[in-house]
Amino acid sequence: MGALRPVGRTLLRDTAYAAIRDAIVCGELPPGEPVRDADLAGRLGLSRAPVRDALARLAEEGLVETKPQSYTRVTRLDPRAVREAAVVVRAMHELAARTGVPLLGADDVSAMREANDRFLRATRSGEVGEALRADDDLHDVLVRACGNRAVAATIARFTPLLRRLEWRRFAEAGALESAARHERLIDACAAGDADEAAGITATIWHSLEALADDPGSAPVPGEQADTAPVPGERAGGGQDDVP
Repeated sequence: MGALRPVGRTLLRDTAYAAIRDAIVCGELPPGEPVRDADLAGRLGLSRAPVRDALARLAEEGLVETKPQSYTRVTRLDPRAVREAAVVVRAMHELAARTGVPLLGADDVSAMREANDRFLRATRSGEVGEALRADDDLHDVLVRACGNRAVAATIARFTPLLRRLEWRRFAEAGALESAARHERLIDACAAGDADEAAGITATIWHSLEALADDPGSAPVPGEQADTAPVPGERAGGGQDDVP
């Protein structure tokens, strides 16, 4: 089932944001796809107001681009933006590990091991979305433990840019190597070695910077960013004019 499906009625703005973000990350809404708040609201079973709020937030985060009175669409893949985001995310996760490890309990370490088990199972069965969710769950243990809301907000802000490229470039061999690094990270956390955990974390996230530099991750023909309206889009077609 796709990410764009009817959602519950609580926290509608956040729910709409998460659903549209996930659809962009997994490619259900591909690069360059025009988006209309009315269409998305219908697919999600929501009113247009929370969808508009979600699109505004996604525009701030670089997943949607809007030209007033012309179009709103999914941004093209931009390796430079991914590389810049990867540097920031790596630094935040490294800080989370360095400050969070001394605060971990046995349950936290167990949660990391369980998440890595799910990551491995999903990798072997080719479930990319589940693998990336498990990866997020594993690292989020340290993010929560560190208790720094600015770190958590920055990671949440920039990680979707990375996941979008990872989804397209996901490979079992690389994922299995990530699982082995996770094990070393978990062992360092269990031992209370914050410096070792921070170093391993930096290595894990540095690999995404390399992914952005990989020629194979460059935009496919037609995905270069531009400012021309999408063919067939009327003025103001990205978001309907009627409130």
